[in-house]
Amino acid sequence: MNYREAYQAWLENDYFDSETKAELASIAGDEKEIEDRFYKDLEFGTAGLRGVIGAGTNRMNVYTVRKATQGLANYILSVKGEAKGVAIAFDSRHMSPEFADVAALCLAANGIRAYVFESLRPTPELSYAVRRLGCIAGINITASHNPPEYNGYKVYWEDGAQITPPHDKGIMDEVKKVTDYATVKTMTLEEAKAAGLYQVIGADIDDPYIEGLKKLVVHQDAIDAVGNEIKIVYTPLHGTGNIPVRRVLKELGFANVYVVPEQELPDGDFPTVSYPNPEAEEAFQLGLALGKKVDADLILATDPDADRLGVYVKDSKTGEYHSLTGNMSGCLIGDYVIGQRKERDGSLPEDGAFVKSIVSTNMADAIAKHYGVRLIEVLTGFKYIGGKILEFERTGKGTYLFGMEESYGCLTGTYARDKDAVVASMALCEAAAYYKTKNMTLWDAMLAMYEKYGYYADHVEAITLKGIEGLAKIQQIMDTLREETLKEIGGYRVLAVRDYSKDIVTDLATGEKKPTGLPESNVLYYELEDDAWFCVRPSGTEPKVKFYIGVKGNSMKDADEKYERLGKAVLDKINALL
Repeated sequence: MNYREAYQAWLENDYFDSETKAELASIAGDEKEIEDRFYKDLEFGTAGLRGVIGAGTNRMNVYTVRKATQGLANYILSVKGEAKGVAIAFDSRHMSPEFADVAALCLAANGIRAYVFESLRPTPELSYAVRRLGCIAGINITASHNPPEYNGYKVYWEDGAQITPPHDKGIMDEVKKVTDYATVKTMTLEEAKAAGLYQVIGADIDDPYIEGLKKLVVHQDAIDAVGNEIKIVYTPLHGTGNIPVRRVLKELGFANVYVVPEQELPDGDFPTVSYPNPEAEEAFQLGLALGKKVDADLILATDPDADRLGVYVKDSKTGEYHSLTGNMSGCLIGDYVIGQRKERDGSLPEDGAFVKSIVSTNMADAIAKHYGVRLIEVLTGFKYIGGKILEFERTGKGTYLFGMEESYGCLTGTYARDKDAVVASMALCEAAAYYKTKNMTLWDAMLAMYEKYGYYADHVEAITLKGIEGLAKIQQIMDTLREETLKEIGGYRVLAVRDYSKDIVTDLATGEKKPTGLPESNVLYYELEDDAWFCVRPSGTEPKVKFYIGVKGNSMKDADEKYERLGKAVLDKINALL
């Protein structure tokens, strides 16, 4: 069936409701829009679903969500996991509560109990709930930091991490088998509740989740000493972080937490920003204004599903607020957590591990080396860090100390298996209190780390290439780079190339080849001289090709200048391929 036939089928089939048909009728004269909505099924990938909300097979709507859930239900039944149930959470986006109920009622119709949060909750709490309740799987309705017109559907497995092999492939295969929307099962909410297959959850998960975070505090003494002095500005960016972040900070003893009023309440339109991304400077405009007004020590922003944290910290010498990248804040938290654990306990576990994604800063390597712990690299996606925690538990070999990825996500404990901006906010405020007792700010601590480990500059660039043509161009870039042996770029010699799609690391000096040791992924990583590197990969959630670039300098100015040269060379190279 081509896109035109699929469009006509949705218009004529009684299965689809009148609102859906009216929406589709309104685009009858827009051939490009019809094609985009129906040229394919919205792909259920390794992270689940993500797309624009609207009618059509290539859109997020009640029908595509129900169809995906039927595939998930079929897989759960095939592995005999139906008795354990599925936890479901949702964020502040348009249609999130509706999609959560659509999924729950499809599961219920398949005899699988759904545990549904009473209202919006952060992604990491969903991860926690899966394990707390002993579920076989979890579903989170969120599109993270995407623009307002998007929503998504993330699937977790019983370990609390997003799905990984073999379950990801198994679920994807089952979803693909569901070709007739009319065969998808559902039931009414009243029927599901009467059958005991729809259970509302809330405080019974919230309270132990918050208590689990508080147990990770290393220096409550520092908070007790200066918690009343530190001023914190926080914005949930209209998302799920407002209640849990404020709660944990209050319960620990941080008395001066100022919430950005314009961004406090949930709002799927995200009216104060073009898109709710804590990586973006615009997300902090209101927070910075409030921070300057109250003379804040630090300014925090969590994305809508509260798994990623953006930070600005004050330089007490100049009064200026400095933005911390995800690499900077991750290393600041990691160095604090590992260093203070060593100071408190006298030593670290011999099998202790610092886990990072392959596109994260090499400063993490330097921190791990300094503390004598193992540095482990995994593919991009926090589920692979969660997978390492599970591996350590199953084998008894390895003790998780900290995990981070450059995209503003980290995890300090093992209570969850996904990045958690709530615990990151808590840890950073604790660190601020600890350093204040040493007459240091967080910015002072960051500068001390640069002096100790080296001046690392790491950034990510991206080129957006939308639609069918964009997908083809992205693949063309990757194919061309694989065919060409790049020996030098931006004044740096290429030492080795890692091709994760072929599981090969090639040493360019010797020609020696060895396996990457990681799962297959469409990623190219170039190891350069002088601890520099760059990496190219298509985004898994947006129509973009991303370029990660890292250098090391002997001063901040030197590192910035080196990054500018290498960054320009990499972008010039990619643009030449378009």
